[in-house]
Formats: sequence, C-alpha cells, structure tokens
Amino acid sequence: MENHPHGPVSEAAKVRADSVEPLEIEALTRRLVIGDDDAYRQFYHAYYDRLSRYLLVVTAGNEDAMHEALQRTLMRIVKNIRVFPSEGIFWSWLTVLARSSVIDERRKRRRYLAFLDRFASHTRTEDTALNGNIGDERLRELLNRNLKSLPPDERSLLERKYFEHRSVRDIAELEQVSEKTIESRLVRIRRKLKNAVLTALHNNEANS
Repeated sequence: MENHPHGPVSEAAKVRADSVEPLEIEALTRRLVIGDDDAYRQFYHAYYDRLSRYLLVVTAGNEDAMHEALQRTLMRIVKNIRVFPSEGIFWSWLTVLARSSVIDERRKRRRYLAFLDRFASHTRTEDTALNGNIGDERLRELLNRNLKSLPPDERSLLERKYFEHRSVRDIAELEQVSEKTIESRLVRIRRKLKNAVLTALHNNEANS
C-alpha cells in the first residue's frame, strides 16, 4: 500500500483514481459530499499533483507559496464540495479555489509583514536601547523568528487581531471570555515578543 500526504491509498483506489473519466465525476463528487474516505483518497491521487503543478505556475515557481496555497485549497475543497456533472466543470471549480487561495496567502503575507513593521516601529519607539543599536531588517528578522516560536494559541490570537483585523469584542465572543481578558493577553504577548528581541540582542552583544 502506498503512503500519501493525506493517508494511505489502497490499490483499488489507485486503479479507480487513474481512470477518473468525465462521466465518473458526478459519482465521485457525490461520494465526496458524504465524506467517503475512499473517494477522498481517489481524489487526492488524481488531483493532488495536478493542483500542485497548477499552483506552482500561479505562484511563479515559489514552492513555499505553492504548498501554503495547496493546503488552503484542499481545506476549501473539503468544506465546499458539491456534486459536479463533468470533469471540466469540476476542474474549473478547483482552479478558482486554487487562485483564491493564492490571493489569500498573498494578503496574509502582506498583513504579516505590515504587522512586523508596526511592531518593530512600536518596539523601537518604546525602548531607547534599540535606537541606533539594530537595523530595521535585523529587528524584523528577530520579531519574525520569535513570532513563529510562540505557542499556537498566542500566535492565533495575534493573527486574529492583526492579520484578520478582528475586533477585541469579536475575539472575546469567539473565545467566550471578556474583552479585558483578550486585551490583557495581547499586552502580555506583545511584551513577550519585545523581551525576546531584547534578550536576543543582549546575547548577540555578549557573544560578539
């Protein structure tokens, strides 16, 4: 049995996947709608590489961007799948989801960089120890590294507030806590990032 990024693919599923014809798409997508695991394995075997190649073209050969967009596309497929009458219509729908995923990833990336710039500026303004002591690019690099090392819950909170631009009230309702609690968490996480940057700078200076 062959392993696949989304689960093992049975030999029977491989045979069926290799011969997905237009007239079979309606039956396949109908099974996808009801969550048939074997149908999803068949779908992945038939379309995973094809979508990867398509997204690699759309992202101009950027493999990291391709993989990010591919994962987002696959999640959207699972969430929005419906019955399609032909392979042509189905593939057209898949490419729409794929292009939308690329656009969303680019927007997310711009928001991420904007957050780093804002936070770097705020950190430099608040702490005179940073003035003239570190370049903007180095500061963004340290912030980026420490942001990625945050626990998932803390990183998710920052993403909702600064990347998705959700209000504190919306986040509080989503997590079923008070707005004050969310604000306190945000302050604590921002302080944590700032301290991590200062610590990294201190260690670099001590080792230089």
